[in-house]
Amino acid sequence: MRLAIVAAAFTGAESDELRRAMAAWKRSQKIDRLHDKFVGGMTGRGYDPDFAERCFKQISGFGEYGFPESHAASFALLVYASAWIKRHHPAVFAAALLNSQPMGFYAPAQIIRDAREHGVEVRPIDVNSSEWDCILEYSVDTSTIVPAASKRSWGVGGPVLRLGMRQIKGMREDDANQIVTARQIHRPFTSVAQCHRLARLDTGAIRRLAEADALKSIGPTRRPATWEAMTLANVPTPLFDDISSDHTAIQLPVMRLGEEVLADYATTGLSLKRHPVSFARAALNQWNVVPCAKLLDEQAFAHGRHVRVAGLVLVRQRPGTASGVVFVTLEDETGIANLILWANVYERYHRAVRRATLLQVDGIVQREGQVIHILAQRFFDRTSLLAGLHQPSRDFH
Repeated sequence: MRLAIVAAAFTGAESDELRRAMAAWKRSQKIDRLHDKFVGGMTGRGYDPDFAERCFKQISGFGEYGFPESHAASFALLVYASAWIKRHHPAVFAAALLNSQPMGFYAPAQIIRDAREHGVEVRPIDVNSSEWDCILEYSVDTSTIVPAASKRSWGVGGPVLRLGMRQIKGMREDDANQIVTARQIHRPFTSVAQCHRLARLDTGAIRRLAEADALKSIGPTRRPATWEAMTLANVPTPLFDDISSDHTAIQLPVMRLGEEVLADYATTGLSLKRHPVSFARAALNQWNVVPCAKLLDEQAFAHGRHVRVAGLVLVRQRPGTASGVVFVTLEDETGIANLILWANVYERYHRAVRRATLLQVDGIVQREGQVIHILAQRFFDRTSLLAGLHQPSRDFH
């Protein structure tokens, strides 16, 4: 830009136009439209025409590699720093990603799964421990938790990741902050009604906490807590703080583990109890569907081997530069599988690929070093095996 101003008599606005043309790369041909003005400006100031042409060619050449090169360097630094943090401080890395949502390809459930696979203990949302953001805790003993900031070292086990109330669908940050303030001023909550009054929450907020199973430290599990939340007045009153209604006479059915997991996904988009696909494994086994982790066995599933896997659809990508090729990522209770769909396969099975929550694929294993893909051939929508679960994927086009 300075060269254009000094040597070619460009104005500041014109030099900025030259910069944008370089950033657009040669294929846009924007920079070619500035050729005559640049060369004419230099020759008009007494520069040799051949020298002016060579200067313009150098600028044009830099536009072909300089812009992406500078971006590549910037991304490389980010990748290096992120990889270092993930390797040495996996709990910190996971907490930072969760607190920055929505972002990236992977949803909170996948970030948490990866953190647990790398040795991070993840604790559930709890009205007596969680804040709005996900935080780090240090476990002194089985009954005492202190904030991470109060410890200079994590000890052998490293920090513990406590999920924040931001993970609860529909929860407001103001409500979470009211809970934290009331907890600090008064005492840990001991009943649903007390939490409702001291935190000055409306019934919608307390019900969201109950449905997300965030009141377990108070006593009631998800279903009884939700029932009690439904009986509360919408405007809490500070009077008679220690008096709570007795609903013990009502015996509610105990939720089965599968119901708990579905409720977790419905309220927070994740579950620390079990993976939803694990409940469909018996049925999937009847169709010879193998767990995704089996793909790592190179001897059993060598390059070119036929395989059948199934999982929740995490990501669908259809880049504009891929000539119609679609990329899909599936996840089951053991890991992930990356799929490649040629355009004709996608068009044939697009209904299942676009709509299924639980998707089965038949395909051919493709190996390139440690990179494994499945070249998809057929698809089956197995969502009915997870009745009640609706987990949207992250789609990129």
